[in-house]
Amino acid sequence: MRAAGKATKTEKCLLGLTAAFLCLLSGLYLRDARQAEPVVLETERAVPREELSPDLSPLDLNAASAEELAVLPGIGETLAERIVAYREAHGAFGSVEELLEVSGIGEKKLADLEGRVSVESEETE
Repeated sequence: MRAAGKATKTEKCLLGLTAAFLCLLSGLYLRDARQAEPVVLETERAVPREELSPDLSPLDLNAASAEELAVLPGIGETLAERIVAYREAHGAFGSVEELLEVSGIGEKKLADLEGRVSVESEETE
């Protein structure tokens, strides 16, 4: 019979091998950590449209194509197609606020588009 709390020869051997394995892994980790070059992560920064091209005038909702509308913040292809479809079904936009009638455009999205879209008056035609 074995006494309680005493490790057998096999258990001692396994503990020793485990300790040696952990030491080896630690050594390999430290070696690799010293040799590794620092990792530089590049992140995207939101750049205001005005900073990219301050001379661009707002996009005319009554003349813009779906492709042009799709690049506006928060619009994308699907919503751009809805804007064009709304314009074709209801005629020219009378004001920028009329965008609220397009499914998928709410107050927040309209606020994000402020200064980026306009409606040309029909007098200029």
